[in-house]
Amino acid sequence: MGDKSAIEWTEATWNPTTGCDRISPGCDNCYAATLAKRLKAMGNPKYQVDGNPRTSGPGFGLTQHPSALSLPETWSTPRIVFVNSMSDLFHARVTDGFIRQVFDVMERTPRHTYQILTKRPRRAVRLADRLRWPENVWLGVSVETSEQLWRIDDLRQTPAQVRFVSAEPLLAPLNNVNLDSIHWLIAGGESGPSHRPMHPAWVRSLRDQCEAASVAFFFKQWGGRTPKANGRLLDGRLYDEMPTLALSTSH
Repeated sequence: MGDKSAIEWTEATWNPTTGCDRISPGCDNCYAATLAKRLKAMGNPKYQVDGNPRTSGPGFGLTQHPSALSLPETWSTPRIVFVNSMSDLFHARVTDGFIRQVFDVMERTPRHTYQILTKRPRRAVRLADRLRWPENVWLGVSVETSEQLWRIDDLRQTPAQVRFVSAEPLLAPLNNVNLDSIHWLIAGGESGPSHRPMHPAWVRSLRDQCEAASVAFFFKQWGGRTPKANGRLLDGRLYDEMPTLALSTSH
């Protein structure tokens, strides 16, 4: 529940909840649902709850794990932590009280930097004034096509110290993105046997928009049959930019 992460933009994962279901096109080939099915078959107790087979798949029912709440407090070395790599903290079936407990843990451990990524920012907005938002908590939204750009508008309404956008899997061009009050943007292609291709022009456009808006840009991968199949170089270079404002306040 607190594994070292192979995700390029973080260091560790923490899953106080597991499970999710489909909400937009980026969910169609969800890596977490595929991994959950494998973990269920292996007998992992965290993935024995079945979800709706049409939306979430076997072993991917939403489950809260109170026993995992205290895990970050056992880590003495500061680390960047992706919260709920196998779920969405603002899913409708995660109780308000449990979300508050997650935020309390993050507040009690300022040595860590927490990255929460959601496809449900509207709930984050509704809960915002009932949560304490310490400086070490980043909030991001997934945006796969222009139909999800509204999530960035919702994100702007939250009091997160750092707000970021994950354009992964990038499934269509995102033109004229409003990056006001956004600090970081991650772009990446889809991976896996059923991956949908990403056009290089889509990535270059986001890079250029970030540069014009002074937003940190991180290019994660081109995608392909495996996550590292086609590498991470964009026009011959790596883009590993991070929101330095946040890292300087929490480390």
